[in-house]
Amino acid sequence: MKVEIPRPASLQTTRIKAAAPARRSLGSGPREALDARLVGLDATAAANPRVQFMATVSLPAEPQAQWQAPAVQWMRRGARRVYHAAGGTCFRQLWQWAQCKRVTLPSVKQLAETLSQLSGSIDGRTDTAQPIFVFSTGLRTGSTLLQRVLVTDPRLLLWGEPFGDMALVSRFAEMLCSASKFSMSQEHCIRDNFDPSSMATSWIANLYPPGDDFRLALRSFFDRWLAEPARQRGFARWGFKEVRLGATEATLLSWLYPRAKFLFLSRHPYDSYRSLSDAGWHRVFDRFPDIRIDSAAGFARHWNRLATSWSELPAEFPCRRIQYEDLVGGHTDFRELESWLGVKIREQVALSASVGHTYVRHRLAWHERLIIAHEAAHGMQALGYSK
Repeated sequence: MKVEIPRPASLQTTRIKAAAPARRSLGSGPREALDARLVGLDATAAANPRVQFMATVSLPAEPQAQWQAPAVQWMRRGARRVYHAAGGTCFRQLWQWAQCKRVTLPSVKQLAETLSQLSGSIDGRTDTAQPIFVFSTGLRTGSTLLQRVLVTDPRLLLWGEPFGDMALVSRFAEMLCSASKFSMSQEHCIRDNFDPSSMATSWIANLYPPGDDFRLALRSFFDRWLAEPARQRGFARWGFKEVRLGATEATLLSWLYPRAKFLFLSRHPYDSYRSLSDAGWHRVFDRFPDIRIDSAAGFARHWNRLATSWSELPAEFPCRRIQYEDLVGGHTDFRELESWLGVKIREQVALSASVGHTYVRHRLAWHERLIIAHEAAHGMQALGYSK
């Protein structure tokens, strides 16, 4: 049986029509002559029956052509994005590690020496203020969860990081520690038996109120800012939770409020930073606008500074440590905690509500673990966290 293969005129017509404008534009130079020859060969090949037959037959795709399928191309583009994103993140984290500022703040010992030079004290037996302060090892440690657990007592209001990145308490502590011994000398304080008539003939270039007045004035700042608004809203007790303050700031607040109670919440830095990073929070500051803590290096140094500071406190300091892992794992003794704080806790009300879950990744990248393990090594050892 003889099969005639129809000649597809459309192919021949199309190729000749496409070549025709090129012929009209050819010149007389060597390059133009070569182009004309190629056009002629192209038209001759189009007239060949075998070429026309191949144009009508669908041949199986070659192995390399399989990579041009839409699904494969989409997968390749996705893999390329992941690769570049991981490489970009690694480079950015390492670069920020190299550029990260190392923050040095006053120690508990330095502040205690300064406070000891200020005369006077608040009588803890007659002072009725009993604020509760919740501190932690940084962001994403479960401090908000603990805050919500404590405020199940309707008599208690805990403010949440009021003007946190202004670092008011930290700056007060720095201010006190930066004062010279000369300015803190008791010789400059006015005496109780001071004779006003002797002022005109005495050396009064340096004349201060007693240190106890400074203490009461500083306390009145927090009373008016935080305590009074709580009382106006019907709360008998007040306090606040913070993720930027450590033992030095706790020492200052304890100096102002002798009957204050402190809770220190800790969490493994790997888990804390993973939660912070996956939350997508950018431009997070310890102190605006200078000290950022949204990179692995910045976060780890911040975490380490807070974690190591609590070991400087004396044994009798009114502080209890709570681990986040125990808080969510049901291992925290809330009955003992409420007895120590003097509040009534209904922990199930707060623990039953899931608020602020941000986990996306199951594990940090290798470079993030490397940075955090190096920068937070001392704090992890002090609090018993493994690398």
